Amino acid sequence: MTTTLFSFVDLFRRQLDTAAHLLTKGSAFAAEKGIAESDMLGWRLAEDMHPLSFQAMVVINFSQSWIARAIDVAIPDPVTADLDVAGYQAAITAAKTWLAALTPEQFTDREDVPVTAQLGPNMEPTLPAAQWVTVFAATNIAFHANMVYAILRSNGVPLGKLDVFPSGL
Repeated sequence: MTTTLFSFVDLFRRQLDTAAHLLTKGSAFAAEKGIAESDMLGWRLAEDMHPLSFQAMVVINFSQSWIARAIDVAIPDPVTADLDVAGYQAAITAAKTWLAALTPEQFTDREDVPVTAQLGPNMEPTLPAAQWVTVFAATNIAFHANMVYAILRSNGVPLGKLDVFPSGL
């Protein structure tokens, strides 16, 4: 199998599948324990970290925005961190639909195209599109999907390693 920038579309779809699966398990656990969904979405791994809702938001937004920047198409409207689980699930479905519409041809000769992005008030790096997708985006999406897992697990949701592979290997 040859790995190309287009290969990351499937990787990001799989991360979205993981987030959806984890949110489903977390929501079922919360309902079983009588925990309000809004409380579950407010769970944090540590007090100084963003809550579950933020982690889900980043997985959804980054899976689309960094691909869009790399291939120079409009970035889909971002989701916010104030949705309910149904809202996140709908946003995940929409993100997967957006990714499914992409074609390998859109990625042709895009690896070295410079992309500049504002990453905070004092940081606006320019990197090749391939570096944004394969290093920055892939790492961040995986990190935030893993935070969804860690937050839920640390609050008692019965999860195991297989729960990060709901799409299979």
